[in-house]
Amino acid sequence: MVEVSKSPIAYLRALISLTKPRLSFLSVLTGLVGYAVAPAPFSWTVVIGLFVGMGMAAGSAAALNQWMEQKRDAMMERTRERPIPSGEVSSIAALVFGLLIGIVGLGILLATTHWLAMTLTFLTLVTYLAIYTPSKSFTPWCTAIGTIPGALPPLIGWAASEGTLSTEAWLLFIAMVAWQIPHFMALAWMYREDYAKADIPMISVVDTSGNIAAQQSLLFIIVLIASMAALTFLGLASIWFLAFSLIVGGVKLILGLRFLVKREDEQSSKQLFFFSLLYLPIVFGGLVADVLWIS
Repeated sequence: MVEVSKSPIAYLRALISLTKPRLSFLSVLTGLVGYAVAPAPFSWTVVIGLFVGMGMAAGSAAALNQWMEQKRDAMMERTRERPIPSGEVSSIAALVFGLLIGIVGLGILLATTHWLAMTLTFLTLVTYLAIYTPSKSFTPWCTAIGTIPGALPPLIGWAASEGTLSTEAWLLFIAMVAWQIPHFMALAWMYREDYAKADIPMISVVDTSGNIAAQQSLLFIIVLIASMAALTFLGLASIWFLAFSLIVGGVKLILGLRFLVKREDEQSSKQLFFFSLLYLPIVFGGLVADVLWIS
């Protein structure tokens, strides 16, 4: 029988940990970027609704994903200390908590933003939990599938602002898809032994040479650079953002090339992974600054 933490504070911390706060915040951040760069007038009601509603929905996805994968998480060194396998939170409590915050988050989005934003958020939950999570059991394409829910937040933010989706919004979606591939390919290579133990057929497990993972990383870095540059040619961003995005993208491209050529050096995948974490706030932050104050 699973024992939960006896201290209410410790239990609350375990519940919060279930939501993967840093990853959820990144999702909310990209959603707010979509809202900020859309041309409609600014509204604090919408911003607060997006922040809270998307945050709860992202936390719900994380909690329910861990509920679905608790046995697999217990098998991997990287995940065995998560709240459910470690016994901090019971399986049923995680399920109820995840469902509750997801329903409340969707309600907040519907009440404060636009029905399209809420629908896209619901679609994010469905694709993440009903398609991506099960796919990790049987196909190395699970990473590609997982980029879809991961790329929807900017569309959610744009829809909350405009009530529709433009070409620029879809470019942000493409950029998010392209950003995720090298990020998660590097992660999959770093933890390939863990994934193999848990019988998760990641590309780094199926192709032990790492060649496919590195090639896909490099390809999608190029797509990422191109999609960010296209925002200038469509008139959303200025020439200054184009130069800025090309410089930052160039660094990422160099790290992608290093991962391809020297992937036997564990530092190559680590450097690509950690720079990916920096890339998104740097470039998206630059985009917001450019759209609001320069363009």
